Amino acid sequence: MIETLKTYFVQQRDQHIEELKDLLRIPSVSAVAEHQPDMIRCAEWVAAAFKQAGLEHVEIMPTAGHPVVYADWLHAPGKPTVLVYGHYDVQPAEPLELWSTPPFEPVIRDNKLYGRGSTDDKGQVLLYVKAVEAFLRTQGSLPVNLKFCLEGEEEIASKNLPPFVEAQAEKLKADLIVLSDTQMQALGKPALMYGLRGLAGFEITVEGANSDLHSGLFGGAVQNPIHALTQLLSSFHDEDGRVAVKGFYDRVIELSEKERESFKQVAPDADKIKKELQVDSLYGEKGFSFYEQTTSRPTLEITSVSGGFQGEGIKPIIPNRASAKIACRLVAAQVPDEIMDGVEAHIHANTPPGVAIKLDRQLRGNPFITPIDEPVMVAAAAAYEETFGVFPVYTRSGGSVPIIEVFGRVLDAPVVLLGFGVPGENLHAPNEHFHLENWDKGLETISRFWLKLGATEQ
Repeated sequence: MIETLKTYFVQQRDQHIEELKDLLRIPSVSAVAEHQPDMIRCAEWVAAAFKQAGLEHVEIMPTAGHPVVYADWLHAPGKPTVLVYGHYDVQPAEPLELWSTPPFEPVIRDNKLYGRGSTDDKGQVLLYVKAVEAFLRTQGSLPVNLKFCLEGEEEIASKNLPPFVEAQAEKLKADLIVLSDTQMQALGKPALMYGLRGLAGFEITVEGANSDLHSGLFGGAVQNPIHALTQLLSSFHDEDGRVAVKGFYDRVIELSEKERESFKQVAPDADKIKKELQVDSLYGEKGFSFYEQTTSRPTLEITSVSGGFQGEGIKPIIPNRASAKIACRLVAAQVPDEIMDGVEAHIHANTPPGVAIKLDRQLRGNPFITPIDEPVMVAAAAAYEETFGVFPVYTRSGGSVPIIEVFGRVLDAPVVLLGFGVPGENLHAPNEHFHLENWDKGLETISRFWLKLGATEQ
């Protein structure tokens, strides 16, 4: 069957690429109000593409912002149901003068398709639509049940998608969620990203006297909020770089040897990083590599400190207020509010006399992980290997994409990040492009993945 599908992809390649070019011509910039008509036009284009491929129950569903486009095909009884997530919005194209060709006039150079949205995420999303088309036109059916959920706000933090997923949980219910909005290690070297860090962000405010005080009249006798704050901040880490908040690591899932061995294949060179950053040494939790520290270990980072007179010169006062902002990157299975509870308890236990301290909780995002031995991950790895001829490496990201965790948690299903972008494709930057080699291999990988999933009974 796979050979029949590959033949179809070859025969229809020119037509499919022309359709992708049409999609890229729509400037669906979600962040800019003047592009609101383009957002609607793009949602309508996607809906029409769904119908053309043979998907059913196609809907453009409103949210408090840009709409979600839904479609499904549910005629494979006893087979898994796959929810495909993606986004049809793109980043602004500015600065336009840095583009070699206009961002919304796609062109092919050196087997790369240039245009805003080509790799992030229109090119990767359309792969799934064309895989559906190929199965239905050559086989008359799909090996799995499929649902699509394409949003128009990923580039503006998906602020309206979590409530949409909560409200439409029954409609979106699936056995697994798949998205292709990530990168491989390099051309010809696939990677399965299986973990993202979460986030807990808060601000600490230290208040002393009821006003700023003359340092000559009160200095040395009244607590200085900046002194108190720096004393508190220095208590958050021990001398080995570990976070000293009680219970901070209690929920952390430790890395397996298999994971650590896989990380060695993708880990950057520490000496090169020091040279690039122009620092004489790196710092972090002992016993872990740079890659492990930045992708699979939790952190507590002080991101800003403020207090006292900030103008030119020196104003000799004891300020009555000081503050610091902190961002914690979390890993599975840490919970943002539990972490902030622990930080708050640590603050109360270490507050110097003469000041009052409060914590304002501002950012929350749960970490995400799909274990690499999860059956759907095993199937994805095998599909990659059969297509590319090499087994994928397993990677984690140090960043946070909260909507991925939302899908997994609300729908109670594993998430597979089946990416076909590669580093250097300039997503979010001028001259964004997508390697068409990965267009071809992406279609094959997705098809193999669905066939493997369809070979299992639910």
